[in-house]
Amino acid sequence: MNQSRAQEQLQVANGEVDSNLPLSVYDLTVAYYRKPVVWDVSFDVPRGSLVGIVGPNGAGKSTLLKAVMDLIPRTSGRIRVFGQSYADSRHRVGYVPQRESVDWDFPVSALDVVAMGLYRQIGWLRPVRKVHLERALWALERVGIADLAHRQISQLSGGQQQRTFLARALVQDADLYLMDEPFAAVDAATELAIVDVLRELQSRGKTVLVIHHDLQSVSQYFDYVMLLNMRVVAFGPTAEVFIPENLQKTYGGRLTLLEEATEAMRQRGNTL
Repeated sequence: MNQSRAQEQLQVANGEVDSNLPLSVYDLTVAYYRKPVVWDVSFDVPRGSLVGIVGPNGAGKSTLLKAVMDLIPRTSGRIRVFGQSYADSRHRVGYVPQRESVDWDFPVSALDVVAMGLYRQIGWLRPVRKVHLERALWALERVGIADLAHRQISQLSGGQQQRTFLARALVQDADLYLMDEPFAAVDAATELAIVDVLRELQSRGKTVLVIHHDLQSVSQYFDYVMLLNMRVVAFGPTAEVFIPENLQKTYGGRLTLLEEATEAMRQRGNTL
């Protein structure tokens, strides 16, 4: 066990992190070649909330989700999922990636992709049984494309591909869902279907974080919103946070923030 993992478990044992919080992030900084991408980010996500993560391109939104899932190293900070490290809680997390990050030419069907979400239940190198396929088919039916179950994913439209990955997240029956731009490049019918699923998940006590770009629908879709531009500009109930003043702070002053963060990283490096 490395030192940081031991420190994380000690903090949980000492009651420093609320185990009821689906996600708690403290003092998170992620940098590439000493250039900060996410800087000094802290927030706690309430259980059962539907959270929109909003900010300009290059604000660190996808980086934030990847850091939560330990997909990229962090320069500093503490991340807890239900009071534990991500490694110890990953079975409680469902993830919907950006469509651009997926190899759609891989020779698998939509049903195969959804069944991959059940591998933790199926077990390593064990066959996919009928009960697993039935559950995967139920998820495809839930997102409205059960009739496309046996079609290769490369033959699906963008909206159908996005529904497939949403179905894969559904079969995981996670407690915390992280979704990276699920509404990107989808048709209106798919967008409504995704919103319907998000609200159903919330009604079952699940917590969902969604990276989102359409400012016009934020108030309609999310009860909490995070305004992010390298740092958390504001986070809280949508009605309180999603206001013109905070939007101006989020979408303006990008260069000022970058210069300030880069200088802070440089000074930190000089003291090491």
